[in-house]
Amino acid sequence: MELPANPGDSPVELELTVENVESALYQLYFDPDMERKNEAQKWLTQAQASAQAWQFCWALLAPDKLPEVQFFGASTLHTKVARHWSDLPSDQHDSLRMQLLSHILLFSSGPKMVLTRLCVALASMALNLIPQAWSQPVADMVRAFQPQKPDSEGSSGSEATQDPQAHCLALLELLTVLPEEFQSRRLAQARRAQLREALAGEWAVVCPLLRQLLQSQDSSNQVKEKVLRCLSSWTGLDVTLGDSHELVQDCFTALSNPELFDSAVETIVTAISQPDSQRYTDALVTLMPLVLGLHDQLKTAARDGDMESSHGICRIAVAMGETHSRVLLEQVEHWQEYLALVNMILFCTGIPGYYPVSETTSSLTLTFWYTLQDDILSFDEEKQAVYLQVYRPVYFQLVDVLLHKSHYPSQEEYASWSSDDKEQFRIYRVDISDTLMYVYEMLGAELLSNLYDRLGRQLMDPQLSAVWQDTEALLFGFQSIAETIDVNYSDVIPGLIGLIPRINISNVMLADTVMYTIGSLAEWLADHPVMLGGILPMVLQGIVKPELSVSSVSTLKRICRECRHDLSPYAQDVLTVSQDVLVKEIHKSSQCMWLMQALGFLLSALPVDEILGRLHSLITPHVQRLDTLARQEPDPTNKQAIVHILGMLSSLFTTLDIRHSDSSDSASSQRPSAPQSTPNPVVVVLQQVFTLIQTILSKWLDDSDVVEAVCGVFDKSVRTLLHDFGPMVAHLSEMLGQIYSAYPQPSALDLARQMVHIFSGEEQHLGPISSLIEVLTSVTLHLFQQGPRNHPDIAESFMHLHAQVLKRKPELYLSEQLDVKGLFYCGILTLKFPETPTVKAAAQFFTELLPRCKDMPSLGDVLQRDGQLLTETILQAVGGESSRSLTEHFSEVLLSLNRHCPALLAQWLKETLQSPGFPSAHVSSEQKHSFSQQLLREQTNKRRVKDIVKEFSLLCRGLQGAG
Repeated sequence: MELPANPGDSPVELELTVENVESALYQLYFDPDMERKNEAQKWLTQAQASAQAWQFCWALLAPDKLPEVQFFGASTLHTKVARHWSDLPSDQHDSLRMQLLSHILLFSSGPKMVLTRLCVALASMALNLIPQAWSQPVADMVRAFQPQKPDSEGSSGSEATQDPQAHCLALLELLTVLPEEFQSRRLAQARRAQLREALAGEWAVVCPLLRQLLQSQDSSNQVKEKVLRCLSSWTGLDVTLGDSHELVQDCFTALSNPELFDSAVETIVTAISQPDSQRYTDALVTLMPLVLGLHDQLKTAARDGDMESSHGICRIAVAMGETHSRVLLEQVEHWQEYLALVNMILFCTGIPGYYPVSETTSSLTLTFWYTLQDDILSFDEEKQAVYLQVYRPVYFQLVDVLLHKSHYPSQEEYASWSSDDKEQFRIYRVDISDTLMYVYEMLGAELLSNLYDRLGRQLMDPQLSAVWQDTEALLFGFQSIAETIDVNYSDVIPGLIGLIPRINISNVMLADTVMYTIGSLAEWLADHPVMLGGILPMVLQGIVKPELSVSSVSTLKRICRECRHDLSPYAQDVLTVSQDVLVKEIHKSSQCMWLMQALGFLLSALPVDEILGRLHSLITPHVQRLDTLARQEPDPTNKQAIVHILGMLSSLFTTLDIRHSDSSDSASSQRPSAPQSTPNPVVVVLQQVFTLIQTILSKWLDDSDVVEAVCGVFDKSVRTLLHDFGPMVAHLSEMLGQIYSAYPQPSALDLARQMVHIFSGEEQHLGPISSLIEVLTSVTLHLFQQGPRNHPDIAESFMHLHAQVLKRKPELYLSEQLDVKGLFYCGILTLKFPETPTVKAAAQFFTELLPRCKDMPSLGDVLQRDGQLLTETILQAVGGESSRSLTEHFSEVLLSLNRHCPALLAQWLKETLQSPGFPSAHVSSEQKHSFSQQLLREQTNKRRVKDIVKEFSLLCRGLQGAG
């Protein structure tokens, strides 16, 4: 079918018929063509907005129409009432109300979707009329749904024969959607407050009705479920627990009915979770026995593996305990009841089964323990002491429970779990770890002693130590605490370090936890280096096992970082094992990078005369492999290997820093420093492999990954070595120029920026760096002439580079080889990019350039010539050409212009803004003048300029007041 004309067009009276609407609905629901569906959707939306919709919606609700057609009719009614209410004359309000009530009764037996939309329409109408024009909506609704007497007037005689239960359900649907419609409607604040107060007053009518229906033996499960949903809905209206607690008590009886259980849980949790319920202490105290009364039902559900029931009851217990923890703690005369609730929640925490495979309840309880602890520790010392006497034993039990819940299943069972279940279990253990760390604040050193004693008993008894899960859980507890708490003063850590080598790490999951536990104690080991000898062999044992890759390598890295000054006796062992696993390629790429960083830390602390020899023996196999790869023709496999080896060198040079060492470090201060004439070992190695790297580049120059990896090696070296990198500056400058000339890439610009940052102040390096900047600038300007839009990353890095040049060595701009005019224009073009980091870099370039225009004639000339273009570009961007999120960066450039050339800016603003419609048709001449005046007044207040520019930008976009 062809759709009728657009309802907004002139022939709307002819075209907008019931038949046409039905035809469009058929097209929307049943036509397989998506374009025709979208066309129908658009036409129907316009039809709903038309004045005729008030009439045709009733025809669509005729009993002989399809449910989809009836639903559209009901939805149209809601749309008209909610959005076009003012179109309906007030003298038609009563008849509309009667029609709606009549149709709700008519559809009380279904279809459900039509009934709900009609109820929402009447609810929306009530919100339009309350309180002035409809003072008692709920009472009127209840009256309208009372069973009709045979002699009733009008059409209700036919409705009287309908099922009374259907009428009751329809009334409950109406009462449920009324608060929901209030919540979803967009209302002015004053009107919302007025309506909230009026609706809260209606609760006095709703509550007795709901109680009567919930208590009645004649009410079906369907009716009772609707009552529960209705209470939840009204709770969202801030109906207080004080006003609803008797009805909430009635809800507990529904928990014994399997069909009502889920709804009852949802309703009870909603009711008692309201924060303001804390004001109704008596109501909470009244509800407490009912919650505690569920404990037997909870135990039965847990015993029978009924996850749904145990989950629901746990939610109720946690809602009561967590939301009202402090209030219930303060009810001293009821302390035993609250302690019973806490123990009930503890039972939920320790519910039998493995999370998330055979139980999903325990995770609900973890935040409760935080809340209870915070509330106890927030009391004054005297009260706190009393509460701690009661609750510390509970928290010790909690630790036992949490460690038990963190147990892995048997390896066979664990292997059968899905990857999703394993990931959820991993996250669950992280949550348990966080909880244990938090609990330490309450239990303190006694907790560590407790764990240590249990671990000792476990490892000394062969029968106990055979159960690896128990050992793993205890270590997991230690690691959880040591990871974030300073355990340096704990007297049990030496014993723990002594116990760890006794652990049989043949089980992978236990071995993983052993590794992480050792890693968490790295700082302690740095203060107690005598213990390293017993623990390091275990870590090296782990390094050679691929299945322990992540845990063992990360632990070795932590030890090498924290204990590097005491590792000299073990350096040969660490290097031998590490070299072996690297050559055998036991670990994945990322772990190889970690391992190289670990070895960088290790080498850094060795005597200087030893470093170069050890460094050579470490990297020679990889350099030889790189040499072989460099001779081969490029292919994807070779590329991956080249990038991997270059990445390993980068990682090594990131941490190999012989200049480092805290002056406070006694070990480091005793270490002989390199004489000034001795080149840094890293520089020696780089000089030796430089030709090899050039060979690689000659074949891979057009591959950004390889070029980035090469630049990464030098970038990491420069950052770590700083001025020690000096001997390489000339060679690297030349190579970077060659790389960039052949194939411009941002990594080369970023490395050049690092070199400017470090070496531009040193006279002997100024020549190579100056030549490099000239080459990079010339190539980039040529790229910009061809069209820079496809290279936002290059534009960004280029702007950052020149901002750094201006900051560190602006004299480089005196070179005749540097095209300052072209640079200025590049900056203007970069301001037009849509990418935030790129625009930010351009803004930074101009804020560094503008202050130097007075002292450098070449810059001053360019500003005189192109400053107006810069101003125009910024205003254009602010006026709507660029995203609003970029306004802040444009305001920084305007502030800099105003600070360093205010007279020129005033002239440029005047000339630029006088063009009609510039930068937007939304702003008048007066508004543009006002903006100029405000801007020119501010030369220091960055925040104020930002606000001025932001407000002007909103005006230009027609978004006044949308900030």
